Amino acid sequence: MIDKETLLDFITQKAEHPMGFRELSERLKLSPPERRVLKRLLRTLTQEGQIIKTRKGLYGSVKEFEFLTGYFEAHREGYGFVVLEQPGQRDIFIPSRATMGAMDNDKVIVRLESQLRREGSIVRILDRAHKRISGIIDKDRSCYFLRPKDPKIPFDLYLGPSDLKGARLGDVVVAEITDYGDRRRPALGKIVKVINRPDNPAADIDALIEELDIPSRYPQKATIEAKELRHKVDLNSRRDLRWLNTFTIDGENARDFDDAVSVTPLGDGYRLWVHIADVSHYVRWDSPIDLEARKRGTSFYFPDRVIHMLPKELSEDLCSLKPRVDRLAMTVELDIDRDGQVIASSFYPSIINSNERLTYTIVRDLIVGADNEAVGDYLYLREDLVRMYELSQRLRQRRKARGSLDFDLPEPEVLLDLKGNPENIIKAERNIAHMLIEDFMIAANEAVARYLEEAQCPAIYRVHELPEKDKIEETFRFLYASGLISDPYQGRAKDLHRFISRISGHPHEELISKHLLRSMKQARYSTDNIGHFGLASEAYTHFTSPIRRYPDLIVHRILKSILLKLPHPLREEEMEGLLSEIAFSSSRMERKADDAERAALDIMRVWFMKDRAGECFDAMVINVAPYGLRVRLKDYYVEGLMHVSYMHDDYYRYDEGSVSLRGSHKKRVFQIGTHLVVRLEAVDHEGREVLFGLP
Repeated sequence: MIDKETLLDFITQKAEHPMGFRELSERLKLSPPERRVLKRLLRTLTQEGQIIKTRKGLYGSVKEFEFLTGYFEAHREGYGFVVLEQPGQRDIFIPSRATMGAMDNDKVIVRLESQLRREGSIVRILDRAHKRISGIIDKDRSCYFLRPKDPKIPFDLYLGPSDLKGARLGDVVVAEITDYGDRRRPALGKIVKVINRPDNPAADIDALIEELDIPSRYPQKATIEAKELRHKVDLNSRRDLRWLNTFTIDGENARDFDDAVSVTPLGDGYRLWVHIADVSHYVRWDSPIDLEARKRGTSFYFPDRVIHMLPKELSEDLCSLKPRVDRLAMTVELDIDRDGQVIASSFYPSIINSNERLTYTIVRDLIVGADNEAVGDYLYLREDLVRMYELSQRLRQRRKARGSLDFDLPEPEVLLDLKGNPENIIKAERNIAHMLIEDFMIAANEAVARYLEEAQCPAIYRVHELPEKDKIEETFRFLYASGLISDPYQGRAKDLHRFISRISGHPHEELISKHLLRSMKQARYSTDNIGHFGLASEAYTHFTSPIRRYPDLIVHRILKSILLKLPHPLREEEMEGLLSEIAFSSSRMERKADDAERAALDIMRVWFMKDRAGECFDAMVINVAPYGLRVRLKDYYVEGLMHVSYMHDDYYRYDEGSVSLRGSHKKRVFQIGTHLVVRLEAVDHEGREVLFGLP
């Protein structure tokens, strides 16, 4: 009986030209029952984007047709870019006329029409990222439609009278897309939920979760399976490390602890153990929990809650490396010399017992020798922590020497009161303890990636492509024009680490770094190891967070199957295809989680500022556009928009040459980095925006 791999091989490797169903049947000498299978396989391969079906019903290789697959990054102005599935290739610009109605994060097939301009058109949408959208009910004469809240969605959704489900004009709703439409007919949908106007921050986050269709409940089968899981440990197949001083280091509010560390001296070097929760022991391949985790791809973190990738029986209990209880782990053991060079590595299943659950603050205080009561119970670990700090510094110095881009960007932190309302929004502290854990996790991830690559087995890597030369040059022209740097940068992308080290301590270091980051490609998951530009690493993967990231769980399984010589349920050819799909899906869900977390932060900013209308604040301009200024407050980590219509003391014109807004009469100039006083004019709950004006 013909199978998927045989058919794909024939079409992509052996067929001299595109073929129809009849010719394929004859060339493959198929019997009538096999022809029925052929129809199904052709449909599957076409849906997956591995082959293309022409308008004349002929099937051929995507590569031979010079088509490419990737995901669409939409811009609110209608155009977008296709980020190709095959890493190492430049993005393809898609003008608004050629998007074929693709939405942000859709998986698409694109035809490259101009190599010089790197421009193309979408010819097929393989997988829709959005099955539901949120928006506001509007009316055009006799027709009701949904106006999407997300500006990246390029069309309205028309609703039949029976699809309103009681919703009225102006209601905020979630609608299921029933027909995506095309150039000749509109997209259609039906309302599945009316969202009540939120009267508190928690309700607003609830509404966001509904809008983005984030699964917050687990299927019944997964829930039942999670409740039935128990410890089943065979110590003969695990190394007993319960004798080691071992501890977790996390934030004060962390609830899932998936990594712990240990260290001992080794001559004039170090032996480091990085212990990662052995989720793969409990979550079996294609089990109900596994299938749900694969769909979610990642955990979603909000200021007031976490939507876990795994049920809480695993994420907060069995797999969480809690103190003073035995836990199963996968351990990376590294011997590191005094120069920060890894000279030996080994990997194995283990059983550990964490001594303590430490916080970043306590670790910092122990390392610097702070004299306070909070560290008293942990003084017996101080020697270990000082040794870890020394090792961390050496690992970091070695990484910087090879060209790692170590952006140290501040992040906002929302402090909630007992009722869940934002009490303050501050710049999150990042101290030496954060860096220590980061350095150890990078070292472990690199060691695992090197091992998998040497084993030459299919795997998922974390890759980061070299920035495109044009984008880097454009960013530096922008930075120079806006006055953030005094000299135009003439170096190459691979020399960026030298520039970043030079701006350390610069008054506008954070703003410069953020613009540079935006000019780079996002790191993503891929089965092709092309290295990690940002870390200057030849091989990198994600291994250290299997509780909250699905690719890490996959890497655990692959590593364990090699170490224990376990057979995999899939053949190698099938495995490569499935891993590629998982890598693509996980990258997409990671972007969705990032978008959701940014939206949640915007919600908290609006609620924090809502009762302060008329108050004045010290602020700084962080971006300039023709329509106004983006500002950030000095005393609170709150950003907002100052539209030119609120700049009432003059007529302001945008000067593209200096990236500034200039007053026509008073000649007042606003550039990135300008300090000013702003007044809170209003907050826009629906748009999740804080609106400022000049006092």
